[in-house]
Amino acid sequence: MHIILYTKTGCGWCDGVRDLLNEKNIKFEERNVFEKPEYFEELVRKSKQTMTPTLDIDGEIIADTDAEEVAGYLQRKGLADV
Repeated sequence: MHIILYTKTGCGWCDGVRDLLNEKNIKFEERNVFEKPEYFEELVRKSKQTMTPTLDIDGEIIADTDAEEVAGYLQRKGLADV
């Protein structure tokens, strides 16, 4: 499983999703869209929107989300015991 977490500096929802993934020992790559313009362009191209946190989980996009929604997704997919 390959997870990309698109974040913005100072985003509390991003912190929540990051914390959830870390607590569940789920590996992910974080891409801060404020730090690199190419990450922002990639976020928009993939998700058709500009909000974070957004995840790309093996090509499936979960846009403008929060920890609760991500926990439910991971549980439904059998990817984590949440």
